[in-house]
Amino acid sequence: MEKLTRKEEELMQFFWTKGALFVRELVDLYPEPKPHFNTLSTMVRTLESKGYVGHKAYGSTYQYYPLVSKEDFKKSTLKSVISKYFANSYMQAVSALVEEEKISIEELKQLISQIEKK
Repeated sequence: MEKLTRKEEELMQFFWTKGALFVRELVDLYPEPKPHFNTLSTMVRTLESKGYVGHKAYGSTYQYYPLVSKEDFKKSTLKSVISKYFANSYMQAVSALVEEEKISIEELKQLISQIEKK
């Protein structure tokens, strides 16, 4: 799965939340000052070329819809971070979270308990 820019990920959040959208509907979802229609149109076509969205034609206009679920994106992104920064070691990643006090030992025990119940 290709990486997304911050702006592309922001667009995907709209698709994951709202479902299928026309570019003009995307423009309306933004606060003022709204991005230009052509800018969003280009970004959506880039998302399509990366395989994140597909489209359905309605005459000369397109309605775009997500092809990649938010869950699949999160899993892929996490896998990429673990690979890039923790030498493919999930243990190192969890250890870093504990060391940085982003997750407590108690939360870690709860997580282990949840996993054991599955």
